[in-house]
Amino acid sequence: MKVLSGSIGAVACLASLCMQISAADPVEVDVVLKSGVIVDGTGEPAFVGHVGIRGETIVAVGDFEYSGSPHVIDCSGLIVAPGFIDLHNHSDWLIVEAHTRSNMNFVMQGCTTVVTGNCGSGPVHVADYYAKIDEHGAGTNVAHLLTHGSMRNEVMGSGDRLADPDEIEAMRRLAEAAMQDGAWGMSTGLIYVPGCYSDTDELVAICEVIAKYDGIYVSHMRNEGTDLLASVAELLEIGRRANLPVHASHFKASGRDAWGLVRQAAEMIEQARQSGQAATADQYPYIASSTSLDATVIPTWARAGGREDLIGRLDDEEIGPRLREEMAEAIRKKDDGRAVRFARYSPHPEWVGMNLRDVADAEGKSPLEIAEEVARNGGATIVNFSMSEDDVRDTMQWPWVATASDGRATLPGADKPHPRFYGTFPRKIGYYCLQEKVLPLEQAVRSATGLPADILGMTDRGYLREGQAADLVVFDPERFIDTATFDDPHRYGQGVQYLFVNGVTAVSRGGATGALAGRALRKQAREASAP
Repeated sequence: MKVLSGSIGAVACLASLCMQISAADPVEVDVVLKSGVIVDGTGEPAFVGHVGIRGETIVAVGDFEYSGSPHVIDCSGLIVAPGFIDLHNHSDWLIVEAHTRSNMNFVMQGCTTVVTGNCGSGPVHVADYYAKIDEHGAGTNVAHLLTHGSMRNEVMGSGDRLADPDEIEAMRRLAEAAMQDGAWGMSTGLIYVPGCYSDTDELVAICEVIAKYDGIYVSHMRNEGTDLLASVAELLEIGRRANLPVHASHFKASGRDAWGLVRQAAEMIEQARQSGQAATADQYPYIASSTSLDATVIPTWARAGGREDLIGRLDDEEIGPRLREEMAEAIRKKDDGRAVRFARYSPHPEWVGMNLRDVADAEGKSPLEIAEEVARNGGATIVNFSMSEDDVRDTMQWPWVATASDGRATLPGADKPHPRFYGTFPRKIGYYCLQEKVLPLEQAVRSATGLPADILGMTDRGYLREGQAADLVVFDPERFIDTATFDDPHRYGQGVQYLFVNGVTAVSRGGATGALAGRALRKQAREASAP
């Protein structure tokens, strides 16, 4: 076998020299992806060859003869890769709704699997959630993480206090059930209520249960700004004490004062890995994040107990002034509100696309007054321009950093969500890899395929190998690019020519078929080991 490096064109020119396997007997197949440039998810150099699909399974990769009357798709000059696995997705409730279960904005990016239950929020009862997915199918497969914040709220509410021993035991029982029902691990959202009120000991106690089932701990860490290094230290401590792999969600340094810290944080993770600890991260390839305005400018202590309690604190003669001072300081750090753009706010849809400072000026109020008004009226979703382009580029080059969207299933509408909902994967591969040459094609594809599969412990997807599930994407390297922008985010990615989900065609000749071949992916729970 000969494998080739260098340009895609060079690979294509030498197709006859670089087939991966040579099957002695014809292979019975239903579909042949013929003469494509195969990037198999391992990170190894690309090569030209065929991929054979029978039913839901990849049955041959490389140079082989085939029998029967298969559907032959000429993939000359096209990239054939494993379907992309989005490690960080928030489609929990939308993937089971009729109008969004097709997950079309991710299908058109080349995704075949999304991982829900991130940032500690989402379904707690995994068996029920998986059953809803399987009842009607979905555009992509779905793997789920147990959500610590939602579980904590179910057990003890959203108050600002530590869990007592009985409450920790109740959460451990829920964790046991979730892992037995096929969860892949547990996530936390340690800036969100009520996860932010947990301490390290609580998280370790629950993670000990996750570890018994070979699960992973995934965290939106406590701080992604100037205290990033302390947050990474806690993440690694939890992994060591509970003896399980740990993973940093949407790895970044947020806020100008923190720029550059993500490189030191990456070195901390790399050192832990060199010492034998299983630690990884994911990243979306943008300089802006997106969350609620409340979580961006209101301190965690003031959000305890929910909206009604927050409003009570704003109205309190003693607490209110202190709270507003902290909010004003947070807004000041966001360039006096200019870095914060409204993505969705039902009471004032005309504010969508405007930044907090401009809204305040238009309304004849201060940014603080607008932020308080929004908090009293139920909150808003915002886009926060807070990261350094240099940090983004540096972070994606670590071989243990996966690509992930932090988005959700959606349909075009009047809101202006983060463009990552539509463009994460074509942006990473099409823009940063193929256009900007920030990282090699093989590494960029691995960051979206084999790496996330390895991080989860998923053994039947993520690679182009015989016996793997037939989740595959075929894209045109000359056209694979994101078109969604912050000003016009509801635009599908371009360049995906074919997509197969469990062997079923989800995209054909660049157009979506509407197939709902995705299913719930359950982690096979081994028998729990002795504590």
